[in-house]
Amino acid sequence: MNPKKLPETMTAAIFPAAAVPRLQLTGITKRYPAVVANSEVALRVEPGEIHAVLGENGAGKSTLMKIIYGAVRPDAGSMQVDGQTVVIRNPQQALALGIGMVFQHFNLFDTLTVAENVWLGLGKHLSLPEVSRRISATTQEYDLQLEPARPVHTLSVGERQRVEIVRALLSKPRLLILDEPTSVLTPQAAENLFSTLRQLAARGCSILYISHKLHEIRALCTACTVLRGGKVRGVCDPRQESNASLSRLMIGAEPSALEPRAVTLGATVLEVRDLSLAREDQFGVDLQHVALTVRAGEVVGIAGVSGNGQKELLYVLSGEDTRAAAASIRVEGQGVGPLNPAQRRALGLHFVPEERLGRGAVPTLSLAHNLLLTRKNAVGRGGWLHLRALQAQAADLMARFGVKAGGPHAAAQSLSGGNLQKFIVGREIAANPRLLIVSQPTWGVDVGAAVQIRGEILKLADSGCAVLVVSEELEELFDVCDRLYVMARGQMSPSLPRAHATVALVGQWMSGLWHDTAGTALTETGAPHAQA
Repeated sequence: MNPKKLPETMTAAIFPAAAVPRLQLTGITKRYPAVVANSEVALRVEPGEIHAVLGENGAGKSTLMKIIYGAVRPDAGSMQVDGQTVVIRNPQQALALGIGMVFQHFNLFDTLTVAENVWLGLGKHLSLPEVSRRISATTQEYDLQLEPARPVHTLSVGERQRVEIVRALLSKPRLLILDEPTSVLTPQAAENLFSTLRQLAARGCSILYISHKLHEIRALCTACTVLRGGKVRGVCDPRQESNASLSRLMIGAEPSALEPRAVTLGATVLEVRDLSLAREDQFGVDLQHVALTVRAGEVVGIAGVSGNGQKELLYVLSGEDTRAAAASIRVEGQGVGPLNPAQRRALGLHFVPEERLGRGAVPTLSLAHNLLLTRKNAVGRGGWLHLRALQAQAADLMARFGVKAGGPHAAAQSLSGGNLQKFIVGREIAANPRLLIVSQPTWGVDVGAAVQIRGEILKLADSGCAVLVVSEELEELFDVCDRLYVMARGQMSPSLPRAHATVALVGQWMSGLWHDTAGTALTETGAPHAQA
């Protein structure tokens, strides 16, 4: 079935409607000064239905979900929950109606523990010890791996997402909204989440599911509403569609495939030798004898379950943690262990963190002013800023990477997650680095933009840059990397050439079992040899 040709009158035939829908939106419109985020949106979700909302970055998905949750007020339109017309003025009202939401950008207090953050979202009828017990039971049941007493500021992005998911599950919602819930989950953890969602749906909970991963939507969801430019462009049953047909409906075309490339390797740009470093907090991970290399012209990936030392390693590589011995980290032969981020940037090392707002960009500053984080040539004598040059550079980046925003003056926090990611990645690529370290490059980015970002990373490598990618999406690593490492419990696996990497093998290594791989060990050059 071609979803483009699906009349709205046929949707009832595809999705047999219950007498009363769990959620029904009619004519929802939301305008901002620079854009109409939602225009006359209609949406119907049945009890027990897992309903996808699909669209490219900036299509209006997150705004629509925030309207349902009461975090944003619509300018026009009506909403019904279980047949009753409601006006949801805040999230507390939404929770009282049984509506829960897991945001793509997390709503957590960094200085509080996991249990305290969850407790705040559940109300005062439960004691903190009881909440801690329920968290432990839920995380064990769904294999989400969280410690209730751990402060949130010590968690990786993937672990923070688990906090949001657990908090939503403990509220026992009747309608659960999930915004990119698997963006930083491993395939195994994502499958556990899907099992959880199917159980919830079987008990009558309705689920609104936002994801750019088309294979997830086709495997999990029973209905799909597609937004483009803030308007509903179609409704379909994703189980009857292909990735290509969903892409056409979402972005108007199929994304181009990445072209195979011949790798020409140069000298070693990044070398980490026997790096061992004690964790700085009790919930961190000790780095143990970490070793890796990245050569000019190649893309090297690091896979692993969130919370296994990736955050600590990235802090050390970027210069945010300067405790490492100089010789343990070398950039083009120079020991950089004690150097700070600015000093490393002067050597050509650029870095894209996994946290967009707060570390990758200053939320309240414009896109042009956010260029100052890595563009020192925009500051003239006496500290005067070259504003026109900054604005021109920001406009060029927006055009090159397809960033949808109100212009160079738009605040970083006003962009959708995917558009902000494109801007941050583009900012670092456009700086012509000698070494680029990028964490979660396509987190929350639509399928077309993901292909674009991955293509730009490959172009950068082709130009002679050394690229290190840390990602929890195996598909992404398999697409762009020439070699892979796997991180588990603060240790690094041997190097694995892409040609020998499989989901099963990498999944096994994620548990730290690379020493148990039968018959072979893999060398830095990628040539397998028999174990002694």
